[in-house]
Amino acid sequence: MPILSPADQEYLRQVFVERLRDPITIQLFTQRVTQISIPGYECATCRETNQLLEEVAALSEKITLEMYDLLQEGAKGREAGVEEIPAIILKGHNKGTLRFIGVPAGYEFATLIEDIIDVSRGTTELSPLSRETLAKLAQPVHIKVFVTPTCPYCPGVAKLAHMMAIESEKVTADVIEVSEFPHIAQRYRIFAVPKVVINESLEFEGARPEAAFVAMVESVARAQAEPEQDSSA
Repeated sequence: MPILSPADQEYLRQVFVERLRDPITIQLFTQRVTQISIPGYECATCRETNQLLEEVAALSEKITLEMYDLLQEGAKGREAGVEEIPAIILKGHNKGTLRFIGVPAGYEFATLIEDIIDVSRGTTELSPLSRETLAKLAQPVHIKVFVTPTCPYCPGVAKLAHMMAIESEKVTADVIEVSEFPHIAQRYRIFAVPKVVINESLEFEGARPEAAFVAMVESVARAQAEPEQDSSA
C-alpha cells in the first residue's frame, strides 16, 4: 500500500515539474536484509523510509535514488560519515553536506521536499548578509538539529540548518529524528525539540531567527579558529 495518497503524488509531481531545475541524487543508507538481526544494526524505520523515497523519486525524472545497505556496503557508509540508519544524503548544487537521520515523516516531510527543490536549484531563501557570513566561515561547522515528526517548530530550524549547508562548503547539517534513536537522545540530553548542537560546543533549544542562528554558527567557527591562530603566532 502506498504511503503517499494519489492526491499527494499528483500534487508533488506538479510541484517538481514547476520547481525542479537540475537533476539531484538522493543517497539512502538503509537495511535491506531484514531477516538478519545484528545488535546495533536493527532498523525499525528502514522499510518505511525505503518505500517513501522510492515513491518520491518516482514522481520526477530529475530525481535519482541510490540505495545502499549499510551491512553490505559499510565502507561506502563510512566514507559518507553515516553512523545511523536510515540516513539520507541529498546531492545536487549544494556546497556543503545535508543529511536526514531517521525517517522524514510528519512535519519533516515538507522539509525534505523543500530541500530537494533547493538542492536542484542551488538557491535558498537566506538573506544576502547570511550568505556573505557563511562564505567567510573560518572553520568547518557541523550542525545537528534534533527533531520529532510531531513538532511544529522543528521544520523551520531544520530548514535553516540545511539552507546553510547548501550555501557553504564548510557546513554539514544533520536533521536527526531523535525519537528513533534513544541512545542519541540520552547522549545529548534531549528533553525538548527542536534542539541544536553546533560543533559539540554550543547548544540551544527552540527556534531562532535566521540572523541569530547564522551568528551562532559564525561565532563557533571563529572561536575554534582563534586557538589555531594563537598557537601559530
